[in-house]
Amino acid sequence: MSLLSIQDLSLSIHGQSILDCVSMDIGPGEICGVIGESGSGKSLTALSVMQLLPEGAKCSGSIALSDIEILQADEKTLCNIRGRAVGMVFQEPMTALNPVQTIGQQVAETIRIHQRVSRSDAMVQAANTLRKCELPQERFPLSRYPHELSGGQRQRVVIAMAIALQPKLLIADEPTTALDVTTQAEILRLLQRLVAEDGMGLMLITHDLAVVTDIADHIVIMNNGKVVECGQAKALHSNMNHPYTKSLFKASTHQPERLGQVEDTVLLSVQNVVRDYPMARKSLIKKPAPFRALNDVSFNIYKGECLGLVGESGCGKSTLSRAIMGLDDTQGGVITLNGRDVFADETAREKMQVVFQDPYGSFNPRHKVGRLVSEPFFRLGRSATNDEIVESLVSVGLEAEDRNKYIHEFSGGQRQRIAIARALIIKPELIILDEAVSALDVSIRAQILDLLAKLSTERGLTYLFITHDLTVVKAISDRVLVMRDGRIIEHGDTKTVFHSPHHDYTKKLIASAPQIQPVEGINI
Repeated sequence: MSLLSIQDLSLSIHGQSILDCVSMDIGPGEICGVIGESGSGKSLTALSVMQLLPEGAKCSGSIALSDIEILQADEKTLCNIRGRAVGMVFQEPMTALNPVQTIGQQVAETIRIHQRVSRSDAMVQAANTLRKCELPQERFPLSRYPHELSGGQRQRVVIAMAIALQPKLLIADEPTTALDVTTQAEILRLLQRLVAEDGMGLMLITHDLAVVTDIADHIVIMNNGKVVECGQAKALHSNMNHPYTKSLFKASTHQPERLGQVEDTVLLSVQNVVRDYPMARKSLIKKPAPFRALNDVSFNIYKGECLGLVGESGCGKSTLSRAIMGLDDTQGGVITLNGRDVFADETAREKMQVVFQDPYGSFNPRHKVGRLVSEPFFRLGRSATNDEIVESLVSVGLEAEDRNKYIHEFSGGQRQRIAIARALIIKPELIILDEAVSALDVSIRAQILDLLAKLSTERGLTYLFITHDLTVVKAISDRVLVMRDGRIIEHGDTKTVFHSPHHDYTKKLIASAPQIQPVEGINI
């Protein structure tokens, strides 16, 4: 018997067709992986179940939750269903949580909306629910605020809010996209355990096949608002028929071809770097000990090389990148580019550029692309010529006319190409890529990796590739550094580190990374 049955669901918004005859079933205790790229209709299918759709939306077909027909239910019935019968976990926990309320208050609020219980009883239930989500009160009191928790801990709070009333169905929309691999594995295990213990159905939405291959019972592949393929998770990867499904599998294991040669010349040298942050004073007398974010970090990057830097959130990766660019002072050590100290000689920084994780957030939406791409020239005291802007855009696969558009007119992959064009325009020798492909769909990620490999070959570029995604590092890096608690704990060429890791932490990272095994006899 199905807990959730979606049959021939179609959705239009202001007359524009979004979903076309979508059908899927989820039973009690089942995990259904809904997979597809941005714009495929995954999230709108989930929002249709809860009827949380934008103005102008019209649904047809059938959505049956147990014995309730959602599309025929009135608003009072729907309000009772949301939170009580259906819980939802969103992608970004920090935006899903209220920053001025404690975690206890936010979980208790869900309970008090649907149940007539006192504030104190609701807090007791909240504490039990948070414990169930591996946040025991001894270590994580109810009085904590979201900013006092890590990304994985915040996601556990969001899950606690969603399951506080033991719903029949849990919808998790990209719940692990922004998390590092070990935290991602912990969240997936938690969701799997909750499904097994409570017997609820789970709709797990993601763009990454590797995330759900191991834990889903069945998989639904969506593209352009349609279900293009579905089947049992264990069999789908060996029995796939649709070209789109094959392209997703191929993109998930894509290996870009890099033909450039790594030279013996050291381009960037980082030697014995220390970075301390002052901590809050807890005593009027005793001075607080500083927090050491970088602890005696040393390594070299050679010309033409792609060096991968991996580690979990908080290990010091981004702090190190800011120090390399001369944006953060250090308390010890030396950083040189082509033998010039990046702090003592500002001209050294002119040969470095950075590409950030969120391409939309790194641009000013009020300016056109031509001005955005030319921004690095402002530091050089001159403006970019029109030819320089066009050359930079064309080099990353965009059109000359794109310089006259605004950033919101582009897709996520195109925005990241614009970010790379901005980094290329002053012809740097080193580009720091800080989680540059983490938020992209697998096929777009493959395109960007191919672009980076092509630019490296044509221009002899050197990359420092900072990421928590081991799949990306394995695909593009010549060597890899593993960072933990501000230290480099392991380093070596990529194949050696991945196949014969020495440090237990490296072994844990590699074991936690979701993987898709190649399928013999299937041409993808």
